[in-house]
Amino acid sequence: MGQLRVRDIMTTQVITLLGTDTVKDATITLAVDNLSGAPVVDDEYHLTGILSESDILDLIMKYENELNMKDPVLHMLTFPMDSVIEDENIRVAAEKISTTKVEDLMQRTVLTTTPDALVIDVLRIMIDKDVNRVPVLEKGVLVGIVTRGDIIFSIYKRKV
Repeated sequence: MGQLRVRDIMTTQVITLLGTDTVKDATITLAVDNLSGAPVVDDEYHLTGILSESDILDLIMKYENELNMKDPVLHMLTFPMDSVIEDENIRVAAEKISTTKVEDLMQRTVLTTTPDALVIDVLRIMIDKDVNRVPVLEKGVLVGIVTRGDIIFSIYKRKV
């Protein structure tokens, strides 16, 4: 029995984002699919970056800190961002967050792998770099993604 390869466990139906998507679009996509992040691709499915919940939360905290300097009682998370917000400072900040483009927020340096890589090697790097998901590229094109969950799942049951 050969060693487990990325192609054996990777998810091939990858939920992706475009750099031109807004943070609002991306957040909805992540929420609907219950994901904590997703690869960002261009029209030819070439990887351009990766966006995670942390990137979005960092953006929210940036505006939270700015609001806090203006008025310590103002908080970004007081209202849903798509509700009618009375306070102009919060409304403006919510609009700026919602309309920020994914390409302005995403991580451009992305750990990637290939379908033939050994899962154990990818896992070592994921743990070392504290990465939860690794896009799988073949000839520069996104063909899948491998997550910590895929690896844990594979320990007990090979994907059918």
